[in-house]
Amino acid sequence: MNARILLVVFLFLTVSSQEVYSQLGFSHEIGVITGPVAVYSDFGQRNDFETNAGNVGIGVGIIHYINFSYRADCNCYTRDTYFNDHFKIRNEIDYHKTTLNHFGRWVDPDQEGLFADQLRAMNGSTEVFEIGSQLEYFPLSIRDFAAGSYKIAPFASLGAHYVSFDPEVQSDLGPLNIVGGPLATTPRKYRNAFQQEGGSTWAIVTSVGIRYKLTPLSDLMLDSRWTYYFTDNLDGLNPSLENNGEVPVPENKANEWMYWLNIGYIYYLD
Repeated sequence: MNARILLVVFLFLTVSSQEVYSQLGFSHEIGVITGPVAVYSDFGQRNDFETNAGNVGIGVGIIHYINFSYRADCNCYTRDTYFNDHFKIRNEIDYHKTTLNHFGRWVDPDQEGLFADQLRAMNGSTEVFEIGSQLEYFPLSIRDFAAGSYKIAPFASLGAHYVSFDPEVQSDLGPLNIVGGPLATTPRKYRNAFQQEGGSTWAIVTSVGIRYKLTPLSDLMLDSRWTYYFTDNLDGLNPSLENNGEVPVPENKANEWMYWLNIGYIYYLD
């Protein structure tokens, strides 16, 4: 599913949900988000600061909220229930792209030999589109925050996204999967590991953040997000040993996941 289709689906779902929930009296918010994205993958060394700081890209997103605390049809508050005053539904479509390289002890300048040279020469990127929803929980009153009783409102969220990804992996030494001889480009554990075709998967998304009341009809948001993908091919690598990739290498313990620190601007439509 390409970006255009995802955007059309998002807009359709947003308009549809806005119409449905507007009929029920709920109000809406829209916004944009952006910030650095760190992808944790088969590139680099696990739990290594240089890897975590080096494999960073940028992400952008369009967000839409369903606000249960306020009625758009009468410009009044909804019935005072705990759910209405502490939860919102967040729909969004995101795009992020990250350049990937090997970092860590195995590619340090003091490392010599073919294996280190092969790792240093490997590089890649992954382009990701996501569409989905989250349920956001505000421990403080949403009504009081909207009324200006306090400037900052913390929140936490949990949800699911449908993900479309397109990875690319290459080597500066030449074509991939040349294994033997002095012109070898690929370390043994990456034999049969390259997944250059795009694909799709699902992801679990969770975040914590804060909103800052900028004006009566607008907020700034700081969001710290973790996303776990149900695939090991998001980065284009799936390291394995013999048997045509059926035996994973010991260090390949998890699927890809992502950390995104983003800042956003949110406007209240009703």
